[in-house]
Amino acid sequence: MKKQLLSRISLALSLIVVILLTGSLIRQPKEVKANVTHSSFTKQNSNNMTEKLGQANTNFGFKLFSQIFAKDGRKNIFVSPSSVAIALQMTYNGAAGSTKQAMAQTLQLQGISLAELNQSQLALTQTLAKIDPKVQLDIANSLWLREGFPFQPEFLQTTEKYYQAKITNLDFKNPNSVKIINDWVSQNTSSKIPKIIDEIDPSSVLFLINAIYFKGNWEKEFFKSATKEQPFTLLNGTRKQHPLMSQRGKYRYSETSEFQAISLPYGSGRLSMYVFLPKPNIKQADFYRNLTAENWQQWMKQFSYREGEIVLPRFKLEYELTLNEALQALGMGVAFQNQANFSNMTPEQVKIDEVKHKTFVEVNEEGTEAAAVTSVAIMPTAALPTEEPFKMVVDRPFFCAIRDNQTGTILFMGSIVDPK
Repeated sequence: MKKQLLSRISLALSLIVVILLTGSLIRQPKEVKANVTHSSFTKQNSNNMTEKLGQANTNFGFKLFSQIFAKDGRKNIFVSPSSVAIALQMTYNGAAGSTKQAMAQTLQLQGISLAELNQSQLALTQTLAKIDPKVQLDIANSLWLREGFPFQPEFLQTTEKYYQAKITNLDFKNPNSVKIINDWVSQNTSSKIPKIIDEIDPSSVLFLINAIYFKGNWEKEFFKSATKEQPFTLLNGTRKQHPLMSQRGKYRYSETSEFQAISLPYGSGRLSMYVFLPKPNIKQADFYRNLTAENWQQWMKQFSYREGEIVLPRFKLEYELTLNEALQALGMGVAFQNQANFSNMTPEQVKIDEVKHKTFVEVNEEGTEAAAVTSVAIMPTAALPTEEPFKMVVDRPFFCAIRDNQTGTILFMGSIVDPK
């Protein structure tokens, strides 16, 4: 199968205005409309279900990151577990039998019914959309259907109702279809990810795409005049000069015998970037071995306000990998095989061909911008801290994550070994 036909996930740091395709830009394809309305449920039920889904997504995110790190640990890694989860959860709605069970295990959805999942995802998306007037966070989904191929109406209705997906029929034999899909991707990533496919194989039947865009200025921006060229130590011990930003203030901070950690808030403070710097005597592999969802939850409780100084590198990077092996290692190999069961999606026999992840990120004195695109292509089967002011100098490889402090949702996470 051609790699261009498979799932792709991308991240970018940049401002975005979401513009849907219109007749003034290109010929508008026929869209599938589902006559459905959003169901209502109590605020308490919504909060409980959102919390349950948030925990499932966190568990999945760290397990996925662990698999990626095992393969690419000596390289920069930056992924969006939220984007991967949403794209696969849309796909999960079409699964049945052992395929559904395998995907539930991989996505950590045991104990969550399909109805709870979909209602929770809608509630979570709506909550994140109103996250902070000083922060921009956009989540968009789309389904691109092969014209004339049969799909289950309930599957289409569900993705439109709960994932607010744009659903479009396309003639995959028409070369303009590639441009239509890529235009949607580009528009939802401010052109940082200009395309996700180069061509469409006539046997492709569906692309499920998720896009997440985030832009947030630091609650307290770094002064550019304080940024200095200083040594940054790489994994091999080599030291290179790199711009390191610095500022003093009061921060949520934590320190153990293994690491220093700081929370750098955006906007009004609901969203933060968490930076974990392993101590010099701690091996990278040992730190990431302890980076589990369970430990993460405990670490989040250990932060307290402290006066101190943070020195952080500016960084910008691109990253790309195929997720097939990682997802199969987590238990959903059957979804990629000829015996895959997606009968709740289509009466025809189909499978997932490939899942890819591509990222771009940039952090500077003003703040952070990030976006994620996930495309799933469906194919036919063939130590206790003191109260003294701290100093945290991030001049060696570190871990970072962008987190919603209210729901616990982790939008992005990464291991930065070379900030340039």
